[in-house]
Amino acid sequence: MSQDKLFSIGIEEEFQIIDPKTRELKSHIEQIMGEGKVTLKEQVKAEMHQSVVEVGSNICYNIQEARSEVVRLRSTLAKIAKSQGLEIAAAGTHPFSRWEEQEITDHPRYHSVVEDMQQVARANLIFGLHVHVGMNDKNEIIHVMNAMRYFLPHIFALSASSPFWKGRDTGFKSYRSKIFDRFPRTGIPDHFNSYSEYESYVNLLVKTGCIDNAKKIWWDIRPHPFFNTLEIRICDIPMRVDETVAVAALIQAVAAKLHKLLKQNLGFRLYRRLYINENKWRAARYGLEGKMIDFGKQTEVPTIDLIKELILFVDDVLDELGSREEINFIHEMLKMKSSATRQLKVFKDTNDLTKVVDFIIQETNLGLNI
Repeated sequence: MSQDKLFSIGIEEEFQIIDPKTRELKSHIEQIMGEGKVTLKEQVKAEMHQSVVEVGSNICYNIQEARSEVVRLRSTLAKIAKSQGLEIAAAGTHPFSRWEEQEITDHPRYHSVVEDMQQVARANLIFGLHVHVGMNDKNEIIHVMNAMRYFLPHIFALSASSPFWKGRDTGFKSYRSKIFDRFPRTGIPDHFNSYSEYESYVNLLVKTGCIDNAKKIWWDIRPHPFFNTLEIRICDIPMRVDETVAVAALIQAVAAKLHKLLKQNLGFRLYRRLYINENKWRAARYGLEGKMIDFGKQTEVPTIDLIKELILFVDDVLDELGSREEINFIHEMLKMKSSATRQLKVFKDTNDLTKVVDFIIQETNLGLNI
């Protein structure tokens, strides 16, 4: 990847396909794909369940381009869905639909995953946000990944949007993460000393029949198997475009800051996965409303305070990236609370999960050209 693609951004969003009459998930991907391939071509794709549709941006060279892509893709997908009497919704889980009633997409890859993982795969009815950050050197990707693991729970807490599962308030702000934990090769990875050490790990898994390629390593952060990108996969899909863009901007800024430190021969302290997992648990359980551990100070700190510290940490790269406005929106996100908390408020006010679905659809469509 050439130097002008350093810190380029790619954004993938997974959406729910909703029947607006019942507010349930609708296994309708083949019809969506039929029209979607005409307008979005390779930027739209099916997922394992037929009630899930994913769109992926082109390579974007700044966060403004990324915003335009997210708005264009969401708008086009929403129009296609509406033309077929459906809606799209952005949230990490559906409030009440049951995975048992959803159809699996007829594709050899998905049949293989279901055959391999059985009910764990069938029950994986979740919706995420994946952000790619372009980098030039595979060893630099590994070193930035090692350091960035520490900040994943902070970023994750901002995205939390899945408090409900099969009609119940789970008590979690991100229950999606607990569903995905059932898969092998997920969660926070160990750190690696080099790209070749990571490659040796992948090669061993392929050689021993655990996986057929590195795409079946589903960590919260990973070197992408085929592109020169660092892929951050920990996030729920937030409801609003503005939230997705702000989270993507923060991911880009953290990667750029850690890369800058690396180039200055200044390392960021590496923490073991055991420690980082404590903060991931807290982020999943409490979202923005709990506390996480500052391992440097060895004390609990409100999650919101740690996110504000993270914004200060990346401040010196924001003007280089041109993302100050998008990062500033995170302060608004801290005030308006996470997608999960806003969904829970609607449920508390109405005691009606169909109203929660209506709210998610409304938030998903905010700022779109439809």
